[in-house]
Amino acid sequence: MSARIVCIHTPVLFDAAVQEAVDHLRRGEVVAVPTETVYGLAANALDPRAVARIFEVKGRPAHNPVIVHVASQAMVLECAAEWPPLAESLARAFWPGPLTLVLPRGPSVPDIVTAGGNTVAIRWPQHPFMQAIIRRCGFPLAAPSANLSNRLSPTTAQHVARQLGDRIPLIVDGGDCNVGIESTVVDVTGRVLCVLRPGMISGVALVAASGIDSIPAESVGAPGDSSGLNRSPGMLAKHYSPKARLLILSWSDETELEQQLLKHGVRLDHNIQILAHNHIPMSGRFAHVNVIPHDAEAFARGLYGELHRCDDTGAEWIVVEALPNTPEWHGISDRLRRAAVRE
Repeated sequence: MSARIVCIHTPVLFDAAVQEAVDHLRRGEVVAVPTETVYGLAANALDPRAVARIFEVKGRPAHNPVIVHVASQAMVLECAAEWPPLAESLARAFWPGPLTLVLPRGPSVPDIVTAGGNTVAIRWPQHPFMQAIIRRCGFPLAAPSANLSNRLSPTTAQHVARQLGDRIPLIVDGGDCNVGIESTVVDVTGRVLCVLRPGMISGVALVAASGIDSIPAESVGAPGDSSGLNRSPGMLAKHYSPKARLLILSWSDETELEQQLLKHGVRLDHNIQILAHNHIPMSGRFAHVNVIPHDAEAFARGLYGELHRCDDTGAEWIVVEALPNTPEWHGISDRLRRAAVRE
């Protein structure tokens, strides 16, 4: 199998791609589709055999749940057993958009979607193509990132094709994703709001929209209960990883950077590629130096693309300049921290 890649940059192409994607999805197949966060591998969320195909294509472990994507409040209520006031406040502020809410699971949601848990993660995406296919299908879509498990998430159709092009029938090319990292995931099933996966909607924004006083620090990344089950994707220690080894370092000048590399056992004759935003190496001693803007939203949009580029050009080491420890950067720092975990 070799995936057919279709574009959506004109109204005619958009409508044709919607119909082609829907035809595959109604047959229980999987397709790669653009969202505002990253590209997703979509299937009918209410069909356990179709969702099982997602896990097969990705090589995804069964204990890692997937997010259900909806395009109406009726679909939310079909998938969730309850709709708490806190969920209503957050949805009113951030839906459609890059926010996932973890809610009590409704009876229509198969076990495979939730990894056997009693909660379900739901998102109403902003991307017009996702909204169009969900509405045309008439059922919600399970759609984790369209990549091999634990590998870099795709932010272009070409990223999808390189990893999954021989495993799926269709890739819809919607251009670059405009958020660039996965959604913020918030558990609203308990008395305390838990941020299971930080993203580009910061804790400060969540507090302002929900009317709560604060988010306890111990609730960020917390599992939410004592069941031992993952309530959200993105909670594995190692995730979002390039092929190259990734290091996160701080340095004030190039000499200090070289000293730190040697301390970590990195020889300077290795293929070392630098992603910097503040202190830029200028000597030419590294295989490639790229400057990502010192702005959280722009950095997020460019991050996965740069990590893919480093892998494509044979990097042995990717060195990322450490990020500011402020709320708007926490989602990006989370992705880099998990990408840097060694086996």
